[in-house]
Amino acid sequence: MCREILEKTTFDYLQEGVDAPILAVVDPDPNAPGVLYAKELGLLTFSDYHSLYDSRYNIHLIIILTPGQEVFDEILASRPPRIRIMSYAVFDIFWNAIGSEERKLREQKSAMETVLNGIQDSILVLTPEMEIIEVNDSFLELSGSSREDVIGSKCHQIYAQLNHRCDDVDMICPLEDVVRNQEHTRQIRTREGKDGELRHFEVNVYPIWEKSGKISKFIHISRDVTQRLKEEEEITRRLEQMVEERTLQLRETHAKLLHQDKMASLGKLSASVVHEINNPIAGILNLVMLIHRIIDEDQLQDKDLPLFRQYLNLMETETRRISRIVTNLLAFSQPKTAAVSSVKINQLIERTLILNANLLKVNQVKVTKHFDSDLPDMMGSEDQLQQVFMNMISNAVEAMEAQSGGVLDIVTACSAKDDRIIVKFRDTGTGIPKEDFSKLFEPFFSTKTDGKGVGLGLSVAYGIVKEHGGSIFVESDQGVGTTFRLTLPRSSIEKPLRGGIDGGHENSDR
Repeated sequence: MCREILEKTTFDYLQEGVDAPILAVVDPDPNAPGVLYAKELGLLTFSDYHSLYDSRYNIHLIIILTPGQEVFDEILASRPPRIRIMSYAVFDIFWNAIGSEERKLREQKSAMETVLNGIQDSILVLTPEMEIIEVNDSFLELSGSSREDVIGSKCHQIYAQLNHRCDDVDMICPLEDVVRNQEHTRQIRTREGKDGELRHFEVNVYPIWEKSGKISKFIHISRDVTQRLKEEEEITRRLEQMVEERTLQLRETHAKLLHQDKMASLGKLSASVVHEINNPIAGILNLVMLIHRIIDEDQLQDKDLPLFRQYLNLMETETRRISRIVTNLLAFSQPKTAAVSSVKINQLIERTLILNANLLKVNQVKVTKHFDSDLPDMMGSEDQLQQVFMNMISNAVEAMEAQSGGVLDIVTACSAKDDRIIVKFRDTGTGIPKEDFSKLFEPFFSTKTDGKGVGLGLSVAYGIVKEHGGSIFVESDQGVGTTFRLTLPRSSIEKPLRGGIDGGHENSDR
C-alpha cells in the first residue's frame, strides 16, 4: 500500500511550494517495497517510527498504514504535540474514495481517448509555450511520428522541423493569431505530407481559458482538405466551362436575333422602297417611250436636241436616285462584321432617313432636324449604329401612325464635359404606358397588337448601344409623345464588337 501511494502521488516530493510533501517512510523491514521505492525517490527511510519525532525533519502528520491497533496506540502515546496522526481505518476510507474517483477519471480518460483517437481530424493539445502535451492517433498516423517523438516537442519542431518559431511572412501563426484576437481562429495552410506531396489543411485553434483570464492550453485541430479543394476546383472549372459554353450559345442567339430584327426591318423597308423606286422608274420609262416615239415618227430635228438632253438629265437624276436608294438598302441588308471605325453620326442618320423616306411620307410624318454642325466623329460600328437609328425611326413612325401623322424631331449634340455624343429621337405619338417601362427593352416584348413587330427592335438597339459603352434613356407621356435619348462615348471602343443584345436596360427618370 505504501508503494501504491508513492506511485500514485503525482507531484515532486522535494519540490518547493508543495503544501504537504511526503518526507519519510518507516518500516522495520529494510526490503519492504515502500522503503525501496522511497529510496529511489530520494525520501528519508527509517526502521523506527521514533525517528520521525526529530524536529529537524519538520514532520507534522504521520499516516499509519498498519492495520494493527497497537501501533496507533503507541504513536499516539509517544508523539510530540505538534505531530498529528491519521489512523489506518480513516486513511483507508479516504484512499478507497480516492481510488474510486481515480477509476472514474481513468474510465473517463479512456473514453475521451477513444473518442479523440476515433476522430479522423488531427488533434493536438499545446501549452502557451507551444509545447505539445497531448495528441491523437490520427495526427501520429498522418505525420508518421510516434507519441514519444511528439509529446514534449514544440509544434514548430514537428510541423516545420525548426528549433525556433515559424517565420512564415505570408501567414500568421494560428496560435499567435488566437492570442492577438483573443478568439478562435481558422486558417488554410499548406504542408508537405509524408508522401512528399503538398497537402492543404484547414486548421482551427481554440483557446482554453483559466479563471484568471489567461490561456492555459490550445486545442489545435487540423483537417486534410486537399481532396475537397480539388473537387471544388473541378466544380469551379466545370462551372466556368458551362458558363463559357452558355455564353457562346447566347452570342449565337444574339446574332440570330440581330439578324431576325434586321430582316424584319428590311421587310418593312422593302415595301416602302419599292414604291420609292417605282416613281423614278415610271418617269424614266415614260421618257424612254417618248424618245422612242419621236425617233420612230422620224420627227427628230436639231431643235429637239436640247429637249432630248433635258430628258437624259432627268433620266440620269432619277437613275442616280434609284442607285442611292438601292446602295443604302444593300448596305443595311448585307451582313458585316462589327468592325470599329470612325463614324459620322449626322451623315449616318441622313442615309437612314433616305431609306425611310417613303415610310415617313406615307404615314405623313414630318422630320425636323437639329444637327450639331460641329459634331465630331465617334469610334463604333457604322452598320450596328445604323440599325439602332433604323429602329428608332421605325418605332417613332409606328407610334404616330394611329393619329395620321406627326413630327419626328431628331437632335444631335456633343457633351464636351464627358466627351459623349447625344442623339435624341422625339416623336408626337401616343406615348408608352408607365406599366410597360420595366419591360421596354426585354426581347420579344412589344406594345404593338396588330402583329407589326416581333419585340426585338428596342432590345437589339439597347444591346448595341451598351456594346458601344453608351446608354439609352426614355421619357414618355401618353397622348403627348416619347423621347429616346442615346448617349455614346466618342472613343471608348477600341476592339471589334461582338454584337447582340443583353438582358437588362436603363430606364428613364419618369
